[in-house]
Parts: sequence; structure tokens; C-alpha cells
Amino acid sequence: MSNSTKITFTRLDHVRKVMRNMPLSDAASVAGARERNAQLTKPPGALGRLEDLAIWYAGWRGNERPMVQAPQVIVFAGNHGVAARNVSAFPPAVTEQMVMNFQHGGAAINQLARTFGAKMDVHALSLESPTADFTQAHAMTEIEVCSAIQTGWDAVDSNADLLVAGEMGIGNTTSAAAIGMALLGGDAADWTGRGTGVEGTALHAKTEVVAAGVALHAGKGDGLDALMALGGRELAAMAGAILRARALSIPVILDGFICTAAATCLHATQNGILDHAIAGHQSDEQAHERMLFALGKKPLLQLGLRLGEASGGALAIGILQGAVACHSGMSTFAEAGVSEG
Repeated sequence: MSNSTKITFTRLDHVRKVMRNMPLSDAASVAGARERNAQLTKPPGALGRLEDLAIWYAGWRGNERPMVQAPQVIVFAGNHGVAARNVSAFPPAVTEQMVMNFQHGGAAINQLARTFGAKMDVHALSLESPTADFTQAHAMTEIEVCSAIQTGWDAVDSNADLLVAGEMGIGNTTSAAAIGMALLGGDAADWTGRGTGVEGTALHAKTEVVAAGVALHAGKGDGLDALMALGGRELAAMAGAILRARALSIPVILDGFICTAAATCLHATQNGILDHAIAGHQSDEQAHERMLFALGKKPLLQLGLRLGEASGGALAIGILQGAVACHSGMSTFAEAGVSEG
């Protein structure tokens, strides 16, 4: 898929068609990276998962000796109609307030992006128009979900060599829980967590909202249909960004529960579509572990985070940078004049 090809999504079937025509990891670069890894000045396997990460990254960048020099972090923000059902400890107005905080550099993600040298972009998606209450109707129309996917697709910098997508949206753990239940099965209680800190009767009510939404929409189509029925604009935008990264052979670090829910919608639509993505961390939201297991993604970090906004994914940039730096920068035994024993 050409970098200069302009794609406009107006129908979900068009998204599905694009998903079926995505590049694969470059086998020659993987083979070259494996060969180089075997010659580096260390015992075989001594760097553990770092070795696998570097080889994986090399394959997607088409370079057996790559570097991570231009990571991009994108935060998408959206408001949810289901938030009116008191599923969050914070009011929807906080979404816009946090967007301003991102724009002024005051959030956790700003500090983390700066720490790891990542370009950071923020996209607010129609905050004045929340999605519909998904217990009553589809959260978005086909035009609305395609527009949000388009925003994510267009937000990816073609010059980036790594992408982390994050989100902000009061009520979006409810949306993510409903998506998990609809696509992966189980009970609402298995998927519904504390989110911003709801407990007791509030958590029970949130669980009932998830169950009601899934009862209305489950079993009707694939992952993109679930995204339209139960998702939010920020989830759809993250899905679009993950797809665009795949089209550009840019590796992706998945963030927390909500980002993983967006990715799950893609996985449920096209098997293998997430081969260019790794899990940055396992969040403290109770169902994230279950969702990652379903995707076959082993997280790099487990720090009890549940902030969202790409924070855990951004932290994992450093792990990948370290892996690739060791792979590409270390001397081989021959270069160092070290005996291989």
C-alpha cells in the first residue's frame, strides 16, 4: 500500500477491504536480524525477550539493524452517551478539560512522551456531541464510526517508526467492557471494572449497563460492527491509527484496556491484523489480562496502571528502544575480537 495513496472511509466494508490488503513483516529482515543476534557479544538468549522484540521490530521496519528514532504518541478523546447513566466517578466535562491539559503539557502522558523522545499529538473528536447511549441504540452510525476511523488513519505520521495510541473519554471503560463481553464471551461482571474508581452499588449499576448494551447488540456482525454498536469515537480513531500503522509497516505498542478493546475489534474482524502490535503493559483494570490473553499478547510491563491516555504504552517505548539499541549497537564477537568459546 503506497504511502501517498489517499483513502477515504465512508463504509465499514471499505475498512474491511483495506484490512485484507495489508503488508506483512519482511521475512528477509527477520532472518538477517536473527543471524546478527546470534553473533552478538552475549551468551545465546541472555537478553531474553529483548532479543525477540528487536527481531520483531526489524521485520516490520524492513531493516535487520534498525533504530527507534521517531516514535509518535497520539491521544484521541471522545464523549460517550452512556456516561449519562453514571458509570463514571467523573462528569463528561472532564474529557474536554483533560484535552486542554494535554495540549498545555500538564498530563502524565506529556511527561512520558517527552522522556522517551516521542512526538505527541492530541485529537478531540466531536466532544460536543456524545455518542448515543448504547443500551438504547448503536453508539454510532456507520458514517460516524467511519469518520472516527478516518481521523485515526490520518493522524499517523508516515515518518514515524513506532506508534502508541491512547485515549481520553469519560465512560469509555464501560464501552471497552461491553466490547470485550460481546466479542469474547463471559458475563458482564467478568468484564466490568472500577474504571475511574466506581465501587459498590455504582459498580453494580455499571455492570448492568454493560449487560444491557451487549444484550441489545451482541451477535450482530464482526468486530467493526461491535465498534459501531458499543464503542466510542476515540476507540474507533485508535483502531484507525493502528490500521494506518500496519499499512505503513510502523510497529505499534498497545496501551491499556480501552486501547486493547479497540484492537480487539480489529482482531475479531481480520485474523492476524495485529501482528505488528505488542502489548505495552497490563493495566489494573480487571479484564485487561483476559483481553490480552485472547489476543495472544504478553505485556511488557505490569505496574498497576489504570490511567489510560497512552501512559503505559509510552513507558514501554523505553523497553523497545533498549531492545533495538542493544541489537543494532552491540558488537559481534568478530567485531569485538572476543572469543565465542
